[in-house]
Amino acid sequence: MTWFLGLGIAGIALLVLSLLFDGVLEGAFGGALDGLFDGLLSLPVVAGFLSMFGFSGAIALGGAGLGAGAATGIGIASGVVAGWLAWKLSRALMRDQTDATPRQEDVVGTAGSVVTAIPAEGYGEVLICLAGHPVKLAAKSAVPVARGTEIWVEASLSSTAVAVRPVER
Repeated sequence: MTWFLGLGIAGIALLVLSLLFDGVLEGAFGGALDGLFDGLLSLPVVAGFLSMFGFSGAIALGGAGLGAGAATGIGIASGVVAGWLAWKLSRALMRDQTDATPRQEDVVGTAGSVVTAIPAEGYGEVLICLAGHPVKLAAKSAVPVARGTEIWVEASLSSTAVAVRPVER
């Protein structure tokens, strides 16, 4: 039972090390196995297998009173399942994509409101919602616009400045 517990603890330690050194096992053979295992030899997968093998083998041996052969078989089976789940989870996380970064021209056509009054000549400030986030930008308008007025962005002058017009209702 000590061997099984030792393997389980070693698997947990390897999992902690994988947070620091992930990708080391894939490159251990100098790229000879690139693509062959497709992440099956990653540290999280090996650590998941090893820890589940050790702990479930210890439970089968000590808790259920099974022999060493049966405990090893149960440990291997549960280790394979844990390793497979770690592999599937890491693949799913690697495929996760984020939204595209907003560009300067994405502000054109956005509605917002004036935060700091916009004089006829000069800049004020507007608050718009860009990609679900409030963004405060410098704003210029052909006509003076009072604070709190709803505006429409007509053009992007720079990454931090826009040309706006008041919305007429």
